[in-house]
Amino acid sequence: MSARILIVDDEANTLASLARAFRLAGYEAVVCDNAARALELAQGEPFDIIFSDVVMPRKDGLALLEDLKTAGVTAPVVMMSGQAHIEMAVKATRLGALDFLEKPLSTEKLLVTVENALKLTRLETENRELRTRVGKHTLVFACEAMRRAMAQLERVAASETRVCIYGETGTGKELAARTIHEKSHRASGPFVTLNCAAVPAELIESELFGHEKGSFTGAAQRHAGKFEQAHRGTLFLDEIGDMPPAMQAKLLRVLEEGEVERIGADKPTTVDVRVVVATHRNLEQLAESGGFRRDLYHRVVVFPVTLPPLRERREDLPALVEHFARQVCAQNGWKAVPFSSGAIDALKRYSWPGNIRELRNVVERLLLLAMEEVDQTTVEMALPAIADPRSQNRDLGHPSMGVDLNVPGPLAQRVLEFEKAQVLAELERHGRNVTQAAKALGLERSHLYKKCQQLGIDLQHLPERE
Repeated sequence: MSARILIVDDEANTLASLARAFRLAGYEAVVCDNAARALELAQGEPFDIIFSDVVMPRKDGLALLEDLKTAGVTAPVVMMSGQAHIEMAVKATRLGALDFLEKPLSTEKLLVTVENALKLTRLETENRELRTRVGKHTLVFACEAMRRAMAQLERVAASETRVCIYGETGTGKELAARTIHEKSHRASGPFVTLNCAAVPAELIESELFGHEKGSFTGAAQRHAGKFEQAHRGTLFLDEIGDMPPAMQAKLLRVLEEGEVERIGADKPTTVDVRVVVATHRNLEQLAESGGFRRDLYHRVVVFPVTLPPLRERREDLPALVEHFARQVCAQNGWKAVPFSSGAIDALKRYSWPGNIRELRNVVERLLLLAMEEVDQTTVEMALPAIADPRSQNRDLGHPSMGVDLNVPGPLAQRVLEFEKAQVLAELERHGRNVTQAAKALGLERSHLYKKCQQLGIDLQHLPERE
């Protein structure tokens, strides 16, 4: 797509000559003869680069440069002047100018400057995308249980030892496997994943080992399986406990021989792959009951690592919430919205049956709610954002002080009852101190008084705990 260039200069001849040069080179040029209008244009339309003269009536180019940076305009700015001197160039650079060109301008110099600016913009975009991708694959933790698990992962990563990652659904088993891969000597090779529970039994052999063209109905072309795709890298087999028994025998052979045979092939293919497996099931019990081959069990469970569920690592919640909030805002182009201490406390008291995956979904819902409501997420917003309101009542672990949270009725009424229970619980926890309770809930003291009035809480006669 052609780059859009904004040219700002009070001389009509300069505007015309620069616009013509850029258009002949295939760029789209927009001209403007004053700084005020240029600022409006830059704020209202996307430009890939801005060229501005320094000396202009009313407001000069350096003042425009300051205004552009203050307004958050990210397009690179190149300053131009026929009265250039060192001090002017230094000031322009300090204000954030990409380059400083002295008039008269040569077409060659202009076009090289545009090319350099576009390359720089592309590099910055790629770096942002890379940081986003890296962020997606980051294990965020502070608790002791996760520290121990990470120490195990880092210890085993440098070896070729096969690892089995145990953990409930949503605890981050794939991220743990990726950590092993990235800290191993295979890091430059591919990291390939297959969820054994998500592939139909009749297709899993083709997915793992591949097939030749025409080997079965629908095999229109040759297909390399996951093992071949992961050659000289790592293959992560998630939910291996759900692998069909027939495939377990074939997987065992590959692990023993280091060879795969595509469906329909007349000879095997040698592969160099490290296999990491994961499951939410107890493989030892499965092996004892005959649901999992014992010989395969001993092949894949050489070094077991267990990831704790989120309910056992509540101290990690603030860091996880911040991490997911950054991800979600970056993906959607949203403004960052902080989480109040009350909202964090409400999230900490939930049991998180869906673990990390569920937390990320809740963070996204909360950010959506906060965008049009307030400048931070609050406890009132956090409670209905949690997926299962009935489970909240059981799992938050705070006294309801006589409030029945399981009464039938519309969602709004249930949320009010829940809010009432939380406010009463915080008041009791802080010895009926309104200031401390308000701080814990992420509210202003005056806001808590109003909230108590709305919820029918008499601060003079609080109910006694049962």
